[in-house]
Amino acid sequence: MIKRVFVKIKYILIALLCLPLSLAAQINTDRVMDIGRNALYFEDYVLSIQYFNQVINSKPYLCEPYFFRGLAKLNLEDYIGAEEDCTVAIDCNPYVVSAYQVRGLARINMEDYDGAASDYEFALKYDPENIGVLHNISMCYLEADRYAKADSILDYLLKVSPRYNNAYILKAQVAVEEGDTLKALKYTDIAVERDPYESQYWSVRATLRLMREDYANAETDLTQAIRLGINNAGNYINRAMARYYQKNLRGAMSDYDEALDLEPNNYIGLYNRALLRAQVGDDNRAIEDFDKVIKMNPKNFMAIFNRALLRENTGDYNGAIKDYTFVLEKYNDFAYGYQRRAELYRKTGQNNLALKDEDKLLRMALDQQFGKKKKDTSKTRKESDDDMDNYNKLVVADENEFSGYNNDYRGRVQNNRIDIKMQPLVALTYYDKASELQNYSLYYKGLEKLNSVKNLPGKFILTTRERPLTEKEAAVHFALINERDVTGDGSVDTSVSRFLRAVDFYLVQDFDSALSDLEAVILANPEFVEAYFLRANILCKKLEVEKSMNTDVQQDAKIQSGNMRINDYGLVVRDLDRAIELAPDFAFAYYNRACVEAMQKDFISAIADLNKTLELDASFAEAYYNRGLINIFLGNNKQGIADLSRAGELGIASSYNVIKRFIDK
Repeated sequence: MIKRVFVKIKYILIALLCLPLSLAAQINTDRVMDIGRNALYFEDYVLSIQYFNQVINSKPYLCEPYFFRGLAKLNLEDYIGAEEDCTVAIDCNPYVVSAYQVRGLARINMEDYDGAASDYEFALKYDPENIGVLHNISMCYLEADRYAKADSILDYLLKVSPRYNNAYILKAQVAVEEGDTLKALKYTDIAVERDPYESQYWSVRATLRLMREDYANAETDLTQAIRLGINNAGNYINRAMARYYQKNLRGAMSDYDEALDLEPNNYIGLYNRALLRAQVGDDNRAIEDFDKVIKMNPKNFMAIFNRALLRENTGDYNGAIKDYTFVLEKYNDFAYGYQRRAELYRKTGQNNLALKDEDKLLRMALDQQFGKKKKDTSKTRKESDDDMDNYNKLVVADENEFSGYNNDYRGRVQNNRIDIKMQPLVALTYYDKASELQNYSLYYKGLEKLNSVKNLPGKFILTTRERPLTEKEAAVHFALINERDVTGDGSVDTSVSRFLRAVDFYLVQDFDSALSDLEAVILANPEFVEAYFLRANILCKKLEVEKSMNTDVQQDAKIQSGNMRINDYGLVVRDLDRAIELAPDFAFAYYNRACVEAMQKDFISAIADLNKTLELDASFAEAYYNRGLINIFLGNNKQGIADLSRAGELGIASSYNVIKRFIDK
């Protein structure tokens, strides 16, 4: 009988930030809304909520701020708050499709699948070809066991978008739920054939093959999934299982090692590796693995019993007796446990205790004479299986998941696999995200002068890893905006003070105010290099937000650079040209200009600027990465892969994913 399985495909959250909401009239708080949307777009959710609160307090009858505040709350996993805000927006304007979409996602995360489905059904009335809505409603029907309805929606989805391969994976799920794994396999074959570079499709097909006990082909598929995809412990664990069934214990052990390198606390990996180590006589290291499992869950009786057996093997009789006793206090009908403890009592001279256990065994044997349970002959057990007779079986997840997917909504604007997109521009800020791989500091001598200014809220840095402000940091910068002396009374250098205020405005996502201050700075001091550099960055960010508002949201929220007018980017390039003219050794101005040129598809100029960047700073990983991508785009795979390899050496791990996809082309 086919067991119920669930394909953990992500729900889709398309770029709802981009969707305009119809308002009866313009409001005086438009500018605050724009700043809030800037913050929301750049994932500064806490700050964006503060802006939307201001609009709501001023004009509580508007639906737009409630909707966007709900979207911010959704991203902060405040699902109740997101549902409430979207309900207010819908009550205000029941024809705003995007509000139903966000409320649907909030309800999904609260496992209210019927409520989510009703939201998506309404959304489809007004946008019947919305891929994100069709995807999500089919998932809701799957969750609710309405398989025929889900399959019908997926057929329609493939008519609307024949190249939407995830629909085939969902149709495979429907087939599995209905007990037809052969049919499901045919759908995964289609997905793999249509997009052989999508790691997750190979993982899905491998899981089906494991279910069908086609272990050799499952191993082949998982090897391909591992080669193409982001390092995923689940793929290694599944391949270990496929190898185990083929009696390749050495290969299975190697895969568990790989999985645990990626996820050191992976329960299934630790437990199964411990069992394999025990099988090959590596008792001490098996005990180490079981120790870790037990530390994570002190009441994992299977692990404790296995550790007891290993302690017995290694001569730690007291430790083994302690473990056996702990297990038997919970499972007082576990015959083999009494047998092992009785033998150890004999070995340690505790004959009275041994007699008690042996008497217990005799009575249990008599009790079971007429009610002996059928022996389970399977090689594995479910994670939740608490039948102690299965203590020595490998563990599999409770749900035989199609690896590579999870049940989170498919959110923001990224794909499941690594997007092949360029590294971001270098930003001038006080804050960046920590990175375990990239500890290299970007140096520019002009920062020394800026950092010599008194009473800065932090140290100026250059980074490609900007991060949102914390609530406390945002409060600091709002206060500084009011405190900065830009009056020109002679007590301070007003151009520097105004520049610092521009940075404050920039950090709280008020781009227009920042640009206004920078304009004044440049008029007063036309040789202020950092002002041109910062203004270019802000202009580019403004264009990114504006561009998103004109993007075809049905194409999975991918930003299309061709939607912008070239003159818009021309303003950015103009400022970077001026920064380079004033500071010819400013490597990161060349890098940013290269990024903008690539956005305009001027790849020859972009490569020239990246060459100059690396001439000035040969350790700048992002420049190698972007030059590698551009070379691959132009068909120069050998040079591109060489650059990506160097970027990987310098800490950009996603380089290796891209190399895997293009090395054989």
